[in-house]
Parts: sequence; structure tokens; C-alpha cells
Amino acid sequence: MPKSTSAFIAIVGRPNVGKSSILNKTLGQKIAIVSDKPQTTRTKITGVLTKDSMQLVFIDTPGLHKPRNTLGEHMVKAVGEGMSDVDCCVLVVEADTKVAPAELELIERFKKRKLNAVLVINKIDLLESKEALFEIIAKYSALFDFDAIIPVSAKDGDGVDTLVTELSKYAVESVHFFDDDSLTDQPERVIASEIIREKLLRLLDKEIPHGAAVDIERFHERESGDIIDMDAVIYCERDSHKGIIIGKKGSMLKAIGTKARIDLEDFFECKINLQLWVKVKEDWRNRQGSIHSFGLD
Repeated sequence: MPKSTSAFIAIVGRPNVGKSSILNKTLGQKIAIVSDKPQTTRTKITGVLTKDSMQLVFIDTPGLHKPRNTLGEHMVKAVGEGMSDVDCCVLVVEADTKVAPAELELIERFKKRKLNAVLVINKIDLLESKEALFEIIAKYSALFDFDAIIPVSAKDGDGVDTLVTELSKYAVESVHFFDDDSLTDQPERVIASEIIREKLLRLLDKEIPHGAAVDIERFHERESGDIIDMDAVIYCERDSHKGIIIGKKGSMLKAIGTKARIDLEDFFECKINLQLWVKVKEDWRNRQGSIHSFGLD
């Protein structure tokens, strides 16, 4: 019987480059929310991929950015913590010839900590020519000696299998730290709150979702096992935002609930009785107590 092996992999990069999308494609299951807005991921999310005797533990981190509030400071701290004690870092960048300051900072951290790193160039489906890809590879190769450079498309799944094969090289003989059928260490309530928050990000204007948090106040599985009763409160920072989230005659809140329910039922594989409320908690992103109560520290 083959000996078990494992590796810890941190996924890092600037906001909105597709880190969570790559994690979801790698696992074959959506555990991290995605949207076209930056700073979608607020804290570290662990994803687990077990293939036969090998287990890869992925740590999806928030996008590295300049923090503007206390929550942002916690998010930046989570990046550093996610890079601690890992076997490899995966730097995700967009298929763009520009190298952002956040990417330069992450590369400097690789050098200082003497970390193994793999470069993933995402969104290659948007490139017009192979020459453009070669230019990107040359730029990053001049900045750091990456163990591998892998072009991928998180949208299409192209290159993801190659990435998993490359990362399997870092797995060493070890016990598996998670059950072989585990996908994540996130509690069910956290996953549910994130699914609802994703719909806020996708349906509302840019500023409002970033000032919103979701708290699951009730999560009750009926004895029959085929229905979960779920009560969730959406917290926002202003009364004007509350009105927008609710919408005319409750239309926006209904749309959020409808879309969230579809994903919740897909994830939990049962019917979801979802009830949503909206409350105002002014400036919660700068309040340590609120950040803690939402599990974002």
C-alpha cells in the first residue's frame, strides 16, 4: 500500500486575478466565492484535494492590497499568515504584461523567506497571441526563479490538471491532516454566509457589497434530513444601503435570496428554507468587535 503524502500550498496574488476560481476548479467543487469585484475573499480559506495516497491542502488568501480600514488590515495580515509554514506558494497573475506593485511585494517575500514558488498565469483565454504569453513569462522569469510557470484558464479549466501534477511534486511522506473526503475546513455556517454574500457582490453596485457582511443566525436541519431552515442577517453600514439591498417592494432582497438558495441547495444537497433580513451596523469594518463576531479576524 502506497505511503501517504501531503503538502501545504498557499495561493497568493493581488485582488481579482482568479485565485478562488482556480481553487474551485482544482477541487472540482465550489468552496470559495467568486465575483468580478476586488477583495471578494476576506479571510483564509482552506481547500483539500485528496488523490489516492496524496493530499494537497490549499490556503486561498485575500488579494494583497493597501488596506483602507481595520478589516483590510486583517485581510493583509491573512496573506502573510497564509504564506507561513507552507511547502509552496502559487502566485496567480493575470495574462497582462504589467507587473503590479503587489506582485513585486509578494516576490520579495518569496526571496526573504526562501520559499518555493510556482507562477500561474491566469486568463490566458483572453490573450490574442502566444507572443504576448512569452513576453509575460520572460518578465516574471527575470524577477524570480520560479520552480514552474503554468498558463491556465480558470474559466475553461485549461492547465489546471498540469498545475495539480506540478504541485504534487511538493508532497512528502506524511499523515493526511484532513479526512480523505474533506473539501474544506470551513464550517457550514461560514460557507452559507459566503454564498449569500457572493450574490450581494454580483447583484449590487461596487461600494455597497464591500460594506456588507452576512451572519447566519439559525441553521437547523429538520429530522427528515431533506430540509435546512436558515435565517440570515445582511449587515450594511448605512440606512441608504439598507434600502438598496432590500430594493423596491423587496425585489432586490428576493433576487439575492433566490440566487443564493440555488447555490445553497446545490452545496448542501437538500432543500433550503432561507429567510433574509437586513440590518444597519455603522462603520463595522473599523470595529474590532464586529470583525470578530463575523469571523473575519
